[in-house]
Amino acid sequence: MATKSEARFPGAGALRQTGSLFALGLDVAVLLFKRPFQLREFVQQCWFIASVTILPTALVTIPFGAVIALQLGSLTRQLGAQSFTGAASVLAIVQQASPLVTALLVAGAGGSAICADIGARTIREEIDAMEVLGVSAVQRLVVPRVLASMLIAILLNGLVSVVGVAGGYTFNVLLQHGTPGAYLASFNALAQMPDLYIGEFKALLFGFIAGVVAAYRGLHPPPGPKGVGDAVNQSVVVTFLLLFLVNGVLTLVYLQIVPTKLS
Repeated sequence: MATKSEARFPGAGALRQTGSLFALGLDVAVLLFKRPFQLREFVQQCWFIASVTILPTALVTIPFGAVIALQLGSLTRQLGAQSFTGAASVLAIVQQASPLVTALLVAGAGGSAICADIGARTIREEIDAMEVLGVSAVQRLVVPRVLASMLIAILLNGLVSVVGVAGGYTFNVLLQHGTPGAYLASFNALAQMPDLYIGEFKALLFGFIAGVVAAYRGLHPPPGPKGVGDAVNQSVVVTFLLLFLVNGVLTLVYLQIVPTKLS
Protein backbone atom coordinates (compact mmCIF):
# COMPACT_ATOMS: atom_id res chain seq x y z
CA MET A 1 0.00 0.00 0.00
CA ALA A 2 2.89 2.35 0.73
CA THR A 3 4.18 1.87 -2.79
CA LYS A 4 0.79 2.69 -4.30
CA SER A 5 0.36 5.81 -2.15
CA GLU A 6 3.82 7.00 -3.12
CA ALA A 7 3.05 6.43 -6.80
CA ARG A 8 -0.18 8.45 -6.52
CA PHE A 9 1.42 11.33 -4.63
CA PRO A 10 1.16 14.54 -6.72
CA GLY A 11 4.51 15.32 -8.28
CA ALA A 12 6.03 11.97 -7.33
CA GLY A 13 6.92 11.19 -10.93
CA ALA A 14 8.65 14.53 -11.44
CA LEU A 15 10.62 14.11 -8.21
CA ARG A 16 11.59 10.57 -9.16
CA GLN A 17 12.84 11.67 -12.58
CA THR A 18 14.74 14.58 -11.05
CA GLY A 19 16.48 12.22 -8.66
CA SER A 20 17.30 9.80 -11.48
CA LEU A 21 18.72 12.66 -13.55
CA PHE A 22 20.99 13.77 -10.72
CA ALA A 23 22.01 10.14 -10.12
CA LEU A 24 23.02 9.81 -13.77
CA GLY A 25 25.02 13.03 -13.51
CA LEU A 26 26.88 11.66 -10.48
CA ASP A 27 27.53 8.37 -12.27
CA VAL A 28 28.98 10.23 -15.24
CA ALA A 29 31.19 12.36 -12.98
CA VAL A 30 32.53 9.22 -11.25
CA LEU A 31 33.06 7.25 -14.48
CA LEU A 32 35.02 10.10 -16.07
CA PHE A 33 38.11 8.82 -14.29
CA LYS A 34 37.48 5.10 -14.72
CA ARG A 35 39.19 2.94 -17.32
CA PRO A 36 38.83 1.92 -20.09
CA PHE A 37 38.18 5.29 -21.69
CA GLN A 38 36.34 5.20 -25.03
CA LEU A 39 38.75 7.46 -26.93
CA ARG A 40 37.48 6.60 -30.41
CA GLU A 41 33.87 7.26 -29.44
CA PHE A 42 34.91 10.53 -27.79
CA VAL A 43 36.72 11.77 -30.92
CA GLN A 44 33.81 10.81 -33.17
CA GLN A 45 31.32 12.61 -30.95
CA CYS A 46 33.52 15.71 -30.76
CA TRP A 47 33.72 15.85 -34.55
CA PHE A 48 29.98 15.29 -34.95
CA ILE A 49 28.92 17.93 -32.40
CA ALA A 50 31.41 20.44 -33.81
CA SER A 51 30.24 19.81 -37.38
CA VAL A 52 26.59 20.54 -36.55
CA THR A 53 27.19 23.56 -34.29
CA ILE A 54 30.13 25.62 -35.63
CA LEU A 55 28.38 27.24 -38.59
CA PRO A 56 25.07 27.99 -36.80
CA THR A 57 27.01 29.40 -33.84
CA ALA A 58 29.01 31.77 -36.03
CA LEU A 59 25.91 32.89 -37.92
CA VAL A 60 23.95 33.51 -34.72
CA THR A 61 26.80 35.31 -32.96
CA ILE A 62 27.28 38.07 -35.54
CA PRO A 63 23.77 39.59 -35.27
CA PHE A 64 23.73 38.86 -31.53
CA GLY A 65 26.90 40.85 -30.95
CA ALA A 66 25.64 43.59 -33.26
CA VAL A 67 22.38 43.98 -31.33
CA ILE A 68 24.23 44.18 -28.02
CA ALA A 69 26.70 46.74 -29.38
CA LEU A 70 23.99 48.89 -30.94
CA GLN A 71 21.80 48.88 -27.83
CA LEU A 72 24.66 49.64 -25.46
CA GLY A 73 26.07 52.24 -27.82
CA SER A 74 22.74 54.05 -27.91
CA LEU A 75 22.39 53.85 -24.13
CA THR A 76 25.91 55.08 -23.38
CA ARG A 77 25.45 57.95 -25.84
CA GLN A 78 22.33 59.07 -24.00
CA LEU A 79 24.18 58.91 -20.67
CA GLY A 80 27.26 60.66 -22.02
CA ALA A 81 29.48 57.65 -21.33
CA GLN A 82 30.48 56.61 -24.84
CA SER A 83 33.99 55.77 -23.67
CA PHE A 84 32.58 52.74 -21.78
CA THR A 85 30.77 51.22 -24.77
CA GLY A 86 33.55 48.72 -25.46
CA ALA A 87 33.83 47.56 -21.86
CA ALA A 88 30.08 47.16 -21.49
CA SER A 89 29.83 45.21 -24.75
CA VAL A 90 32.66 42.89 -23.77
CA LEU A 91 31.14 42.20 -20.35
CA ALA A 92 27.72 41.46 -21.84
CA ILE A 93 29.11 39.17 -24.55
CA VAL A 94 31.81 37.32 -22.59
CA GLN A 95 29.90 36.87 -19.32
CA GLN A 96 26.35 36.22 -20.52
CA ALA A 97 25.81 36.00 -24.27
CA SER A 98 28.64 33.65 -25.25
CA PRO A 99 27.95 30.82 -22.74
CA LEU A 100 24.20 30.97 -23.35
CA VAL A 101 24.41 31.01 -27.14
CA THR A 102 26.94 28.17 -27.03
CA ALA A 103 24.86 26.10 -24.64
CA LEU A 104 21.61 26.60 -26.55
CA LEU A 105 23.18 25.47 -29.82
CA VAL A 106 25.02 22.55 -28.23
CA ALA A 107 21.80 21.44 -26.55
CA GLY A 108 19.59 22.09 -29.57
CA ALA A 109 21.82 20.51 -32.23
CA GLY A 110 24.24 18.18 -30.44
CA GLY A 111 22.00 17.27 -27.49
CA SER A 112 19.03 16.37 -29.66
CA ALA A 113 21.25 14.10 -31.79
CA ILE A 114 22.66 12.43 -28.67
CA CYS A 115 19.17 11.85 -27.30
CA ALA A 116 17.91 10.45 -30.60
CA ASP A 117 20.90 8.10 -30.95
CA ILE A 118 20.69 6.68 -27.43
CA GLY A 119 16.87 6.58 -27.59
CA ALA A 120 17.00 4.53 -30.79
CA ARG A 121 19.43 2.12 -29.13
CA THR A 122 17.11 1.86 -26.13
CA ILE A 123 13.96 0.97 -28.05
CA ARG A 124 15.96 -1.61 -30.05
CA GLU A 125 16.98 -3.10 -26.68
CA GLU A 126 20.68 -2.59 -27.39
CA ILE A 127 21.13 -0.95 -23.98
CA ASP A 128 19.55 -3.97 -22.25
CA ALA A 129 21.81 -6.29 -24.24
CA MET A 130 24.89 -4.34 -23.16
CA GLU A 131 23.85 -4.55 -19.51
CA VAL A 132 23.27 -8.32 -19.83
CA LEU A 133 26.79 -8.70 -21.25
CA GLY A 134 28.21 -6.75 -18.30
CA VAL A 135 29.03 -3.63 -20.33
CA SER A 136 28.13 -0.35 -18.65
CA ALA A 137 26.05 1.68 -21.07
CA VAL A 138 26.83 4.84 -19.10
CA GLN A 139 30.58 4.35 -19.40
CA ARG A 140 30.46 3.10 -22.99
CA LEU A 141 27.98 5.56 -24.51
CA VAL A 142 27.12 8.40 -22.13
CA VAL A 143 30.53 9.44 -20.79
CA PRO A 144 32.18 10.04 -24.21
CA ARG A 145 29.18 12.08 -25.37
CA VAL A 146 29.06 14.21 -22.23
CA LEU A 147 32.80 14.87 -22.42
CA ALA A 148 32.46 15.80 -26.09
CA SER A 149 29.67 18.24 -25.25
CA MET A 150 31.81 19.85 -22.56
CA LEU A 151 34.89 20.20 -24.78
CA ILE A 152 32.99 21.57 -27.78
CA ALA A 153 31.09 23.98 -25.52
CA ILE A 154 34.37 25.43 -24.22
CA LEU A 155 35.81 25.80 -27.72
CA LEU A 156 32.62 27.29 -29.14
CA ASN A 157 32.45 29.73 -26.24
CA GLY A 158 35.84 31.10 -27.27
CA LEU A 159 34.66 31.35 -30.88
CA VAL A 160 31.47 33.15 -29.87
CA SER A 161 33.39 35.57 -27.65
CA VAL A 162 35.83 36.50 -30.42
CA VAL A 163 33.20 36.80 -33.16
CA GLY A 164 30.80 38.66 -30.87
CA VAL A 165 33.39 41.21 -29.74
CA ALA A 166 34.62 41.71 -33.31
CA GLY A 167 31.06 42.13 -34.57
CA GLY A 168 30.25 44.59 -31.80
CA TYR A 169 33.36 46.59 -32.59
CA THR A 170 32.54 46.68 -36.31
CA PHE A 171 28.95 47.77 -35.88
CA ASN A 172 29.80 50.35 -33.21
CA VAL A 173 32.50 51.96 -35.34
CA LEU A 174 30.70 51.80 -38.70
CA LEU A 175 27.07 52.44 -37.78
CA GLN A 176 27.36 54.51 -34.62
CA HIS A 177 30.54 56.35 -35.60
CA GLY A 178 32.33 55.30 -32.45
CA THR A 179 36.04 55.87 -31.96
CA PRO A 180 38.08 52.69 -32.52
CA GLY A 181 40.76 53.72 -30.02
CA ALA A 182 38.23 54.50 -27.29
CA TYR A 183 36.38 51.23 -27.91
CA LEU A 184 39.56 49.18 -27.56
CA ALA A 185 40.98 51.21 -24.68
CA SER A 186 37.83 50.73 -22.60
CA PHE A 187 38.35 46.97 -22.49
CA ASN A 188 40.52 47.36 -19.41
CA ALA A 189 38.21 49.89 -17.78
CA LEU A 190 35.62 47.44 -16.46
CA ALA A 191 36.56 44.01 -17.83
CA GLN A 192 38.90 41.68 -15.95
CA MET A 193 40.24 38.15 -16.30
CA PRO A 194 37.66 36.54 -13.95
CA ASP A 195 35.00 37.61 -16.46
CA LEU A 196 36.61 35.30 -19.01
CA TYR A 197 37.01 32.53 -16.43
CA ILE A 198 33.34 32.58 -15.44
CA GLY A 199 32.32 32.51 -19.10
CA GLU A 200 34.42 29.42 -19.77
CA PHE A 201 33.22 27.76 -16.55
CA LYS A 202 29.60 28.40 -17.55
CA ALA A 203 30.23 26.87 -20.96
CA LEU A 204 31.84 23.81 -19.35
CA LEU A 205 28.95 23.33 -16.92
CA PHE A 206 26.32 23.99 -19.57
CA GLY A 207 27.90 21.39 -21.84
CA PHE A 208 27.79 18.88 -18.99
CA ILE A 209 24.13 19.61 -18.29
CA ALA A 210 23.18 19.38 -21.97
CA GLY A 211 24.94 16.04 -22.38
CA VAL A 212 23.53 14.49 -19.20
CA VAL A 213 19.94 15.58 -19.86
CA ALA A 214 20.08 14.35 -23.47
CA ALA A 215 21.54 11.01 -22.39
CA TYR A 216 18.98 10.60 -19.60
CA ARG A 217 16.01 11.20 -21.87
CA GLY A 218 17.57 8.87 -24.45
CA LEU A 219 17.93 6.12 -21.85
CA HIS A 220 14.30 6.54 -20.70
CA PRO A 221 12.17 7.29 -23.77
CA PRO A 222 8.44 6.64 -23.97
CA PRO A 223 7.59 3.40 -25.81
CA GLY A 224 7.82 3.25 -29.58
CA PRO A 225 9.57 5.29 -32.26
CA LYS A 226 7.29 8.25 -31.52
CA GLY A 227 8.56 8.15 -27.96
CA VAL A 228 12.10 8.89 -29.18
CA GLY A 229 10.88 12.07 -30.86
CA ASP A 230 9.02 13.06 -27.71
CA ALA A 231 12.15 12.38 -25.64
CA VAL A 232 14.21 14.64 -27.92
CA ASN A 233 11.73 17.49 -27.50
CA GLN A 234 11.65 16.98 -23.74
CA SER A 235 15.44 16.94 -23.49
CA VAL A 236 15.77 20.26 -25.33
CA VAL A 237 13.08 21.96 -23.22
CA VAL A 238 14.43 20.65 -19.90
CA THR A 239 17.98 21.62 -20.87
CA PHE A 240 16.95 25.17 -21.74
CA LEU A 241 15.14 25.58 -18.41
CA LEU A 242 18.09 24.23 -16.43
CA LEU A 243 20.56 26.41 -18.34
CA PHE A 244 18.75 29.64 -17.55
CA LEU A 245 18.31 28.61 -13.91
CA VAL A 246 21.96 27.66 -13.46
CA ASN A 247 23.09 30.79 -15.31
CA GLY A 248 21.13 32.99 -12.92
CA VAL A 249 22.61 31.23 -9.88
CA LEU A 250 26.18 31.39 -11.19
CA THR A 251 25.85 35.07 -12.11
CA LEU A 252 24.51 35.90 -8.65
CA VAL A 253 27.32 34.01 -6.92
CA TYR A 254 29.97 35.53 -9.20
CA LEU A 255 28.81 39.09 -8.58
CA GLN A 256 28.89 38.46 -4.81
CA ILE A 257 32.34 36.85 -4.76
CA VAL A 258 34.35 38.74 -7.39
CA PRO A 259 34.74 42.46 -6.59
CA THR A 260 33.75 44.95 -9.27
CA LYS A 261 36.68 46.55 -11.02
CA LEU A 262 36.76 50.30 -10.60
CA SER A 263 37.76 52.38 -13.58
